[in-house]
Amino acid sequence: MDTFVKERAGAPRGFFAAEAAGLKWLAEPDVVPVVGVVDQDKNGLRLDRLQASAPDARSAFSFGRQLALLHDSGAPGFGWAPAEPAWFGPLDSPFEVEVVSCATFTEFWVECRLNPIAADISASLSQNHQATITSAIEAISTGVFDGISGTGQEKPARVHGDLWSGNLMWTPEGCTLIDPAAHGGHRLEDLALLALFGTPHLEEIFAGYEAVHPMAEGWRDDLPVHNFFALLAHVKLFGTGFLGQALDAAHMVVERSSEIRTVQ
Repeated sequence: MDTFVKERAGAPRGFFAAEAAGLKWLAEPDVVPVVGVVDQDKNGLRLDRLQASAPDARSAFSFGRQLALLHDSGAPGFGWAPAEPAWFGPLDSPFEVEVVSCATFTEFWVECRLNPIAADISASLSQNHQATITSAIEAISTGVFDGISGTGQEKPARVHGDLWSGNLMWTPEGCTLIDPAAHGGHRLEDLALLALFGTPHLEEIFAGYEAVHPMAEGWRDDLPVHNFFALLAHVKLFGTGFLGQALDAAHMVVERSSEIRTVQ
């Protein structure tokens, strides 16, 4: 098979090792297509070359089923990753994220993702914007999002971790995962990122997912909690052009938290 080389001279220490480990970990359960790792060194990865094809509804439904099986295969803990250090962000400017193994999603999301990223971007924000972001983090810290729509507590899922549409490769063999930030997380992390910037045949993906793993009613209303980190990361990486979306998500998180607590 032909290969594809992904490289960057002077990449951060462990960046390509983390990506290679993540791809292998996602492929391990053998439930979803994942691009194969041929070789890896400090400056790049050699991967199986994939043949691109157009997305279609049938492949999307199948991918949804496969993604649910991947999540259900589990992880050792929230925030656990198959390599350390771990990274988030694009090839030219990734930033390191903490590798931990937390018992709850709330502990991982608040202490290891949201608080650090909020601190990183605080100097570029007004006091009102900082307060809005803080209010959302405080709403999440209550623990109401440990489950889905306030029901139960999710176990750590095996997640891709950066599953926006650009990290899906549609091929004749099915939708294939590339470019992960793989870790143990909440299953809604991946679903939220698929929805955030638009993914072809998203409804078919969701339908396939729920055919394997039925979801609690109202689960889509929880998605702003799970794309909040990615939006704050976009502010860090690309500037305040993404701040409006991040603030909108913060308001939705606070509102959703109040709704769940009222029902409980």
